[in-house]
Order: sequence, then C-alpha cells, then structure tokens
Amino acid sequence: MARPTPVSSSSKISQQSMRNEHWMFDDAMNERIRSTHVPDGRVVDVTPVLLVTRNVLSHIIPNINLSMNGHIDASDDQTNLSAVDGAHDALHKICCELSCMCSRGGDAHATTMAIFNMLSSYSWGAKVVLTLAAFAVNFGEFWLIAQLCTSNSLAKSVALLKQPDILEHSQTLKTHFDALSKLINAMVDVTKCIVELTELPSKYISIDEPPLSTAMAHIHTATYWIISSVVVCTRQITSLVGMRHELPISTSEAWELSSLAHKVSSIHEHLQSRLRLCYARIDEKKLMEAFEHFKRTIETPQVDNLMVLQNIFGKEKNLLNPDRAEAYINVLRRKHVLLLISDLDISQEEIRVLEDVYKERGSSGLNYEIIWLPIVDRTTWNNGYQEKFSTLQSIMSWYTVSHHVAIEPAVIKYIREEWGFVKKPIAVTLNPQGKVLSPNALNMMWIWGNSAFPFSSEKEESFWKAEPWTLDLLVGRVEPNLPTWVSQQKVVCFYGGVKMEWIESFTTATKGVANALDIGIEMVYVGKKNARERVKKITGLIKEKELSHAWEDDNVWFFWNLLESMLYSKTQHGKTIENDVINQEVMTMLGYDSSKNGWAVFYTGSGEMVKANGEKVLSTMESFGQWEKLAKQMGFIPALRKKLEGVIDNHHCTRLILPGNGGRIPERVQCAECGRPMKLDFLYSCFAD
Repeated sequence: MARPTPVSSSSKISQQSMRNEHWMFDDAMNERIRSTHVPDGRVVDVTPVLLVTRNVLSHIIPNINLSMNGHIDASDDQTNLSAVDGAHDALHKICCELSCMCSRGGDAHATTMAIFNMLSSYSWGAKVVLTLAAFAVNFGEFWLIAQLCTSNSLAKSVALLKQPDILEHSQTLKTHFDALSKLINAMVDVTKCIVELTELPSKYISIDEPPLSTAMAHIHTATYWIISSVVVCTRQITSLVGMRHELPISTSEAWELSSLAHKVSSIHEHLQSRLRLCYARIDEKKLMEAFEHFKRTIETPQVDNLMVLQNIFGKEKNLLNPDRAEAYINVLRRKHVLLLISDLDISQEEIRVLEDVYKERGSSGLNYEIIWLPIVDRTTWNNGYQEKFSTLQSIMSWYTVSHHVAIEPAVIKYIREEWGFVKKPIAVTLNPQGKVLSPNALNMMWIWGNSAFPFSSEKEESFWKAEPWTLDLLVGRVEPNLPTWVSQQKVVCFYGGVKMEWIESFTTATKGVANALDIGIEMVYVGKKNARERVKKITGLIKEKELSHAWEDDNVWFFWNLLESMLYSKTQHGKTIENDVINQEVMTMLGYDSSKNGWAVFYTGSGEMVKANGEKVLSTMESFGQWEKLAKQMGFIPALRKKLEGVIDNHHCTRLILPGNGGRIPERVQCAECGRPMKLDFLYSCFAD
C-alpha cells in the first residue's frame, strides 16, 4: 500500500523528505487516510480544548499565535473545564499511544495511522485538537519539571529520576529548540484553520461548493501531517529526557523538525487562503441577507420610523445630538428625518447652506431633524480620517453618528444601490412612519429651502409644474439687490468666465452700449465653477478697477451648485432637454461655464431675457453701431437677441461638463444652442486650483 514520505529518525528517510517537501499524497494514500474516517455523529466541543492547549503551549513557546482570526472567542480556564473533562478518555489513549511509540521505537507513520484508527469516530477537527492536546500534556509536563527543578524540591527529585537539567544545556540545544518551536507554531496554526473550516456555518456556506469544498479536499492530508508532527516532536522530546549530560542530538534530527515546519507552514498558507475565501463568502451571504432584511423593512409600512432607524444604526445609542451628547434613537420617533449621506469630502459650503435651511425651520414652524451618515471605507481608516470625521462633526448643528462604523454595512450597500449614492452628498427624507419621501431632497432644499417641506418627490414635482424660468429662480436666493434693480427698470447682466482681458473688454463695451441707449444697467460677475482661486483673484481685480459688482466665494459656489441641483432635480423626475424649458436654460448656462470663454445673460423686469457665449456677446457689443438703430426702435434686449441670432459660430457650439460623482446624470443631451445631440466623452481633471 502506498505510503507518504515517512518522517523518522533514520538518515535515509530524512534524505527522502529533503528531496520531496510536497505535502500532498497520491490517490492510494489519500484513500487509506480517508478509510479511517468513520464519524459516528458524536459532538466534541473542540474550541475550549484548543484554547487550553494553546495556553499550555504559550507558556513554553513565547511567540505562539493565540488569535483565531477574530472568529473564535477566547474564554477562561473555568469555562473550558467541562469541555476538557469530556475529552479526557481520548486524550489518555493518545498519550499512551505516544508513550508506547517512544518506548518501542516505532515508526512515525505507523503511530500516526494508529492514532487515526483510534480517533476514527471523531471529526477531522477533533482528531487534530485532541492529538495536539495530548502533545501539550506531555510537553507541558516535561517543561514544567525542567523549569521548576532548581526551585522546587519535588520537581528536583522527579527530574533526578526522569530527566536531566535541560535548562543547563539550553544554549547548546538552542537550534534544536528553535526548530521545535517553529514546528509547534505551525502545528497550532494549521489546527486552528482545520477547526475553523469544520465549524463554518452551513447556513451561509456549503461543504459541497467552492471555496469550502476546495479546502475540505485537503483536510485529511493536513490532519495527517499534524498528527505525524506530534509524533515526531514527542519522540524527540523523549530523546532529550534520556540524554543526561551527553548531547546526542544530531543535525539530521534538527533538520527533520525544520523540514516538517516548512511542510506544515505550506499547508497553513494553503488552508489560510481558502479560509479567507470562505469567510469572504460568508460575509457576502450575511451582507445580502441583511440587505434584503433592510429592504423589506424600509419598503414595508411601519407604525413609526424606529424600526427603520434601528436597522440603519444597529444599536439604540449610536447617535450624538446637536450638543454632542449621546442620544437614543427614540428621540427621533415619529419625526420627519433627513438622512444626510456623504463621504468625508463634503464641503463646508454645503454644510453652511444646509445649516441656513436647517436653522430657519424653527421660524417656519417645521419639525424635522437631520442625521449625518458618513459613508467611509473601514479598511483604510486611519488617524487622519478620524480627525477629518471629528472636524466635520464639530461644524454640524444636527445629529451625527457617534463613530464612523455606526452604520450597518447592509445599509451602506442599500444606500449605494437603491438610493444611488456615489460621492455627491444626498439627503434621503423619511416621514414619521419611516417611509422614504424622496431619495434625494438636497436639490429641492437648495432651490426652494424650507418651502419644499416635507421634501417629498411629489412636492418637488408640483413646484416644478408651477415654476417658470425667471432670473429670480436663477439668482433670487443669491443676489439681494435684484428686486431693487428690477423696480428701477434697470437691465441686469450676470456674466462669468476667468479671462480678465475678456472681462475688461466686455464690461467696457456693455457700459458703452448702455450709455448710448441711456438705459440703466447693473452688471454682476458670478465667477466660474471649480475655479475658486482664479475667481477670487479676478473678483479682486474687478472690484479694484470698479468694472462691476462681484459675488463673494460662498455665493459663487451656491450659484453653480444651484444650477446643478436644478439639472439633477429635473433629471430625477424624468425631464429632458428636449421637453423642458428650464432644463434647456440650465444646460445652456452649465455649457457656457464648461467652455474656456466667458458668457453673459441680460434680463429686464418685464421678463425679457437673452444670453450668449463670451465670444458672440463681446463681438456684438463691440459692433453696436451696426444695430444701434434697431435697439432704439425695438428696445435693448429684443434688438440684442435679433443681432445674436444672426451671428454664426465657426466652431462647435458648446460643451457641457457635469461631475461624474453626482449619481444620476442625463443619458442623452442635446446642444442648447443648435439642438443637435451632443457627443459623450470622458474627462479627467485635477481640482488643484
């Protein structure tokens, strides 16, 4: 019958092991090992036995790994007593078999197979744990006497009869003990893997399917090498007992331990990699189970919102209130709740704008609360992220989570897949019964503030049905002087761009036209999206040269984000540029900003509005003499519109750049100037301004 590469003290066998370090067997040997495995259904709680065994070995081998991948909990010796009591009979038999082998000088393979036959009715996990425990008993007794013989008279007397002063020769035997320690460490590691693999929950992983089936295919081989290693270690320790002051430990015996350690370590690497795959599969199944549970909960009518909130946070006390004190979830019971969802890159501008709306709710008699849910990568969390998290918490005046892992992973999965969170912040609204009113209310909060309460999709749609495209919609929340200018019947011009030469030429030419027509005009510079430092510099120059009014940073940021919010809000309700006037106008404005040139929009209180890109509007203003007569007949804006319509671009009309992290974006976009479909390209840009 086929045999494995045997492990014995003979140099011939050792040389054979040196030539073949591979730990797998041929089919015949595999079948022989498997034939000894006839489990009778008996259940042995091996985890407590393994914990006691590791505690014994850890007192002897200082660097032994006591952890179990976080999946098996440690317990004290008192807890383990009952489990160990149940294993005494098997432990005693194995100890006797090992002692007999040492006495008669038996073959390691034969002893290994004898132990297999002795433990035939036990599981693979029980086989390795009980054998390792028997070894710990023998090794523990040996080492206990060796350590105590110099200070304890009983131990000294036993040592005189049973074993020499091993500690006296510890330096001479260092290489041998190092090899022994490495092998024992590897044995413990593999044993832990086997136990964990055999105790994986069948609810989440099947023994008949990969990756568990792949791992279990080698369990019998791993078990063989653990038991065989125990036999070899026991034999070599026994040889130390009889050595007295002689040093018969040969190089081949030390090598035998090192070779086995290498083999067992290779087995550990293999099983550990499979075990990681198994835990990943289990975590995946558990995540999906929790995801489906949360999905059912949030989509099922509830009496109040507590069930939904408890599913989000997992614990009752995972919140900090606006005063940064711990709060229970039930303080939010039957309240309107907005879940502010973002990563740690949420801007201070976004927080400030939302805070203005949040603080105004009291004066409006509205009863809703906001909770910040940070979506972060737990695996890369560090002190820098923690500091950023704490800083954001400190500037928020609403409820926040108490720590970054407070949100259940299944909820994060739902947030990404069902609510469409990518990177751009969203605010999901829940009514007092926990029903989702809108998957993202931030857009309507930016546009209409608290007027949109309770921030439902129905409310948002009703607002859009009644909302015309006006300059007040565009800048009413940003420019406080607009009502005054309109009442004074002035033309109002808002313009943007970052080319100072164009700005000077445009403002000078436009003022010249206004003077020639004897009309009042107010010009306001609104900057450019994602160009903070350049806009700040240009704003300073505009004010210094008194070219026009210019917004401060916060207003510039809000204006461009307001435009994007309008676009996303419209898109969320299925509106496209072909069938929606406001969408067309917003697309045009965003398209102007995406170009390298400037742009301008002119408006009067009567509702007349005209807009154009920088090149067209500047050339039109500078050629005012050609349409001055028309302007005096028709009025400034009608004449300007007619003139602009006659200007033909010699290049493509415009381009539109939208943030790729904004979640839902239009699938098809038409050019706001010529009406033709726009080509979709991908653009990667650095935001270093």
